[in-house]
Amino acid sequence: MKSDMPLGNLIIKAVAFAAEKHRNQRRKDADVSPYINHPIALANVLANEAGIDDASVLCAAILHDTIEDTDTSVEELERTFGSVIAGIVSEVTDDKSLDKQTRKRLQIEHAPHSSPEAKLVKLADKICNLRDILANPPMDWSTQRKQEYFEWAASVGEGLRGAHAQLEAQFWETWKRRSEL
Repeated sequence: MKSDMPLGNLIIKAVAFAAEKHRNQRRKDADVSPYINHPIALANVLANEAGIDDASVLCAAILHDTIEDTDTSVEELERTFGSVIAGIVSEVTDDKSLDKQTRKRLQIEHAPHSSPEAKLVKLADKICNLRDILANPPMDWSTQRKQEYFEWAASVGEGLRGAHAQLEAQFWETWKRRSEL
């Protein structure tokens, strides 16, 4: 953590930062939901469903897509939130200069070797994405594409085993609902 800032203050700072960075972004669901709902959902899963109270993990969850999907740099995150949070965010960030299939393959390959903190963020991200696909999927996704996402997510999930029993159980319970697609 960059300072001795109280947990709540640091989390609000991360929410404000992410909200500003994602301000013009929308999800691809039928409701075209504000993008910021997604990182907040990750933090909610971690804090309120899994009992995670590590400020670095919660902030990294809120900030997890800022490098990948906005003009945020690792250096900016380091200056604003410190090297620990920036490091976790970097670990879960895809390199957008690579094609989609390569990025997906690398997520599978990197999952088992991620830090414990990055594994928590990645699990929460996959839980939220699977839940979103079940409840309010991207408008243009066919059933086959949704099923393919679930299968790929399972490959990532396999590499995250041992990270957190409760989160893993939530992930696999959500994954088993693929028959609802």
